[in-house]
Amino acid sequence: MVSKKPRAGAVRKKSRGAAVGSGGQGRQALEGRGPTPKAEDRTYHPKGKAKLARERFLAAGGKDARKAGASGKPAARAPKKTDDTELVTGRNSVLEALKTKVPADTLYIASKIEMDDRVREILGIATRRGLPILEVMRAELDRMTSRDTVHQGVVLKVPPYEYAHPMELLEASYEKDGLPLFVALDGITDPRNLGAIIRSAAAFGSDGIILPQRRSVGVTASAWKTSAGAAARLKVAMATNLTQTIKAFKEQGVFVIGLDGGGSVELPGLALADRPLLVVVGSEGKGLSRLVTEQCDAVVSIPISAATESLNAGIAASVTLYEISKLRASKHG
Repeated sequence: MVSKKPRAGAVRKKSRGAAVGSGGQGRQALEGRGPTPKAEDRTYHPKGKAKLARERFLAAGGKDARKAGASGKPAARAPKKTDDTELVTGRNSVLEALKTKVPADTLYIASKIEMDDRVREILGIATRRGLPILEVMRAELDRMTSRDTVHQGVVLKVPPYEYAHPMELLEASYEKDGLPLFVALDGITDPRNLGAIIRSAAAFGSDGIILPQRRSVGVTASAWKTSAGAAARLKVAMATNLTQTIKAFKEQGVFVIGLDGGGSVELPGLALADRPLLVVVGSEGKGLSRLVTEQCDAVVSIPISAATESLNAGIAASVTLYEISKLRASKHG
């Protein structure tokens, strides 16, 4: 192999060295400025405005939906709240909730919301009620609600309902007139049925409603609205175990009747109407559970036309309470 040697007289090019610096020239022009502030620390920047809105939201009692991961970046939108706090969303729903005096903590309004008659009325009612009104960025409302919710720039925060204790309600009823009348729900999951039953119970002199802790609807904003304000006057109690609560009522001299289409006792002229009573209403599909049925002193049916298969739970409760009220009135003048 013949090695190549540079030709005589050839000049080898030198590799380019590092670029010559400024030698510190202009350094004084940069002194004192420091690093550029983060976007969220600049109040004029969109991220800075969002940060200020979030701080106002947190100051009003909201929870930060952003959870930083290891990278320090915000995670995806947090899921909807899992506690008993309820969010009523949408202009029509919020307006109806405020009109029916659903208890509320805070009204959230999107910044620069497009005003219409509904928004003006919402703000007017909230102002008259002294309800805190918080203006937040629309992105915050998105984080507060679920992905498939259309909030229309308006969200109403409803606090958890404060349930009474069943035995305390029973004691208060005995002290009042000595003739308790309660309604217990067994497997009712539709809030509109609950609201209708609360409304009927209040109209016909019931002393309260008892809900089981499991497999049952609670007093939501929807139930409150359907009750037409009766939920503000009639107490609702929560039973940890409905069967055990029924047993405790029976030990205190209360008779228990269950409503069922196949009941052996017909409602008209009910002999137990003038006794302390607990009326148990089952779900439309499954009816009364076996354990609850075993505790009933009578299983009562409502005579209806053969062309109708069954009655809605709310209607059945209303008819029963009316009949009991009528029989009690005729018995006691």
